Amino acid sequence: MNKEAGKRAAARAAMDYVSPEQTIGIGTGSTAKYFIEALGEKIQSGWSLRAIPTSMETDTLARAVGIEIITPDETTIIDLAVDGTDEADPRGNLIKGGGAALLREKIVAKAAKKFVVIADKSKRVSTLGAFPLPVEIEPFGWALTITALRQTLQDQGFSSPNVNLRQDKGGAAKSDGGHLIADCALGKIDDPAALDDALKRIPGVIETGLFCTMADVMIFGDEDGVTIDTP
Repeated sequence: MNKEAGKRAAARAAMDYVSPEQTIGIGTGSTAKYFIEALGEKIQSGWSLRAIPTSMETDTLARAVGIEIITPDETTIIDLAVDGTDEADPRGNLIKGGGAALLREKIVAKAAKKFVVIADKSKRVSTLGAFPLPVEIEPFGWALTITALRQTLQDQGFSSPNVNLRQDKGGAAKSDGGHLIADCALGKIDDPAALDDALKRIPGVIETGLFCTMADVMIFGDEDGVTIDTP
């Protein structure tokens, strides 16, 4: 399967949910880049759109194609959020955070009136867990939080959870908000909602990459076109 063709096809199909004058939350990652490209074409044709980016990378890309960037306030209505995913199951549960933007992505997706997920078809799975689950954590006392993560995962039935602090070129990887990312290789997640709840009870855990039943529409693409799921 041509994954890049799939990402592009899914991103293009998401434009069916976009209208002029909307305020759009834009996710982070390689598939979101294709969506930004498609939005830019609409801007060039005369559309007016406002966007809330979920990362500095997305902010830069959106500005480059002429999209107006806004900072949301208490009155802001987000008409649509569009974002990629690392995995998606048939119930609309997702694993996100491969790009370390999971907290901001979840804030925007939760606030949006409609959340559209775009991905190549390899991201469509029957059960989450093959992709390591990212967990965003507070830098202070991070080793204690990692220890608590391992214990909680064992309590949740994961006999040998592999939890590692994500690394970058200069050391520990950080989100745009300055938080660390712990990647949890679990293999299979039978109850994403229960796991999400258990992990967020740990002091030091800011957010998890489990987006449980949040997707309104999921668009999966390959070189032959797209498949649209509505969980």
